[in-house]
Amino acid sequence: MSADKRHIHLGFTHEDYQEGIHICYLYNNDEERRRFLHAFISSGIADRESIDYLADVSTPEDLERVIDDLAIRELVADRGEQFKLATATSTYFPDGQFNPDSMLDRFRDMYAIGHARGYAGSRVAGEPSWSLRGVPGSDRLVELEARVNNLVKEVPLTTLCQYDMRKFDGGTIFEILNVHPLMIVRGQIMRNPFYVPPDQFLAERNAAAKRQW
Repeated sequence: MSADKRHIHLGFTHEDYQEGIHICYLYNNDEERRRFLHAFISSGIADRESIDYLADVSTPEDLERVIDDLAIRELVADRGEQFKLATATSTYFPDGQFNPDSMLDRFRDMYAIGHARGYAGSRVAGEPSWSLRGVPGSDRLVELEARVNNLVKEVPLTTLCQYDMRKFDGGTIFEILNVHPLMIVRGQIMRNPFYVPPDQFLAERNAAAKRQW
């Protein structure tokens, strides 16, 4: 990573990290998840970063429930545009079909908007469980995750991807691990020994798919 990138706090660890990291959060405990998300959001606010939270709910009305579920109402009150909460439908697949290219453009826009508004940096947290409901194109989610690793070299958007291990099967979780340099497991953040660089991962995945034909 570039030496001129800012060092940031994630809230749930004492270690500093350069902005523009891509983290996989595997969880099976809802209370732990609330603590982690609260820390991630509060540390971003303290570091004067813009924060986008992409919630796996269908309607704007459901977003109020998300705020209460994560216990962040007081934390984000009166933050204006610093904290933005959006539905999965409006962000991951606004036209009814998921496309990694379009999602990468939206990630770029999140960073650009935060930068234009004078924030010191930007971070995003997403809930990809929408991909389990048969949304057209959702089979390309792992492709998006791999390509985010190239994106964060281009724009230093700190990205936290949450995966509920009670919902995703083991094969999918292993692929998700392959495309995240950092992971959080059982409350600990660590360098991921299963990580495969994005170009290598996608080439191997495409080759495997062709062999199946």
